Amino acid sequence: MDMGEVIHFLVWGPWTLVLFLGTGLWFTIKSGCFQFLGFRYWWKNTAGSLWRRNREENPRTITQFQSACTALAATIGTGNIVGVATALTAGGPGALFWMWVSAAIGMMTAYAETSLGQQYRYRQKDGHWLCGPMIYMERGLGCPLLGILYALFAFCASLGMGSMVQSNSMSGTLHYSVHVPPLLSAFLITLLAGIVILGGIGRISRVSERLMPISAGIYVIFSVMVILSYWEYLPRVLAAVFREAFRIESVGGGVSGFLLSRSVRYGLSRGVFSNEAGLGSLAVLHGAAEKTTPKEQGMWAMFEVFFDTVVICTLTALVILCVGYGERDYAGTFRLLGEDGAALAIACFRVRFGGAGEALVSGAMAVFAFATIIAWYYLGRQTFHYLAERLCPRYFSGEKGEGLYLVLYLLAVFIGGICRVEAVWLVSDVANGLMAYPNLLSLLLLSRQVAFPGIDMAGG
Repeated sequence: MDMGEVIHFLVWGPWTLVLFLGTGLWFTIKSGCFQFLGFRYWWKNTAGSLWRRNREENPRTITQFQSACTALAATIGTGNIVGVATALTAGGPGALFWMWVSAAIGMMTAYAETSLGQQYRYRQKDGHWLCGPMIYMERGLGCPLLGILYALFAFCASLGMGSMVQSNSMSGTLHYSVHVPPLLSAFLITLLAGIVILGGIGRISRVSERLMPISAGIYVIFSVMVILSYWEYLPRVLAAVFREAFRIESVGGGVSGFLLSRSVRYGLSRGVFSNEAGLGSLAVLHGAAEKTTPKEQGMWAMFEVFFDTVVICTLTALVILCVGYGERDYAGTFRLLGEDGAALAIACFRVRFGGAGEALVSGAMAVFAFATIIAWYYLGRQTFHYLAERLCPRYFSGEKGEGLYLVLYLLAVFIGGICRVEAVWLVSDVANGLMAYPNLLSLLLLSRQVAFPGIDMAGG
């Protein structure tokens, strides 16, 4: 095991997964299992309320639906396809079950962090909201040092996972499917991202509002078509998911073997990587929503985790597993196709739909990755602005800081599109994990400040 793998294991070891699960379980108990018993209530107040949403004209603010689309743009990305395929090849079908567990518990973590973000946010002199874990760490806990530490990790993650990794995935997909040279892809991606980003949070949210429902809808429809075409194998696939989810590794045995089993590790870690519950990013992305309450935004965050993992990730996994069992067996098909990650998902769609299937999943990956790029710019800009105000306001605050971060971000997008980013994946993964530690600690310490909807949850 090299030094990079050692660092990754230290950050994303079993103790990290226990911390994620423990925090989510604490808020699940504290809320009275709101994500389950209050399903009808929070669904009615999120997805069920879309028809009555209002539009805002203020370019510095966004509607609740736009903030939800922006947050979905940040979470629905390569993790929903690449991460799922990697989890299945490494952890087997049982990894899907643990992705469901990460989503079910993570919904309440997402509620808590987004609700606290709304409670402690404040409007800056230029009219923009400043919101996120660094704010409730400073104003709620009275610990600005912890806020600075979180903002530093989030800033690094935005230049890695938010920009370089996504543009590399997008460039690689275009090269794999339509043979676009990486240099040309990198230039076009950077140009389009710059055009959207320069329009501020208003344009970012409007583009997200248009991209996400259409691209996600198309991906859902074609995924369901693939699954239904192999419907006779679905019972076998689901049986394998539940059977292998609880298989204890013979080497470890007992509880330790269970926690270290590949299904648990890859299912939980890839679930967190996909929906980001516990990282604090959702608290930042909901910060500009107007005419709302902490409870409303918390429920939107719950919906986003549910849609990201329970819907999109599940569909990707079932497509891969159904095609695998239908063509041979899931492990044999992985070897037969000779692919991993995004290429495996593309190959499975190609088996059913030919070239059209390949174009479909490639297009969906490109759209998801681009949406993640523009959404993570807003998250990174917020954390960079916070760092500049606290550490060096004389040189990097205001327009100077905004311009510097814009250049750094677009440069990262371009570099990511033309280079191999194995090291960037490692650094980004570590930065993501390090974001979680101060955030989850703060959530536990501020748990008394988290208010849940007072309803008769049994009756909805």
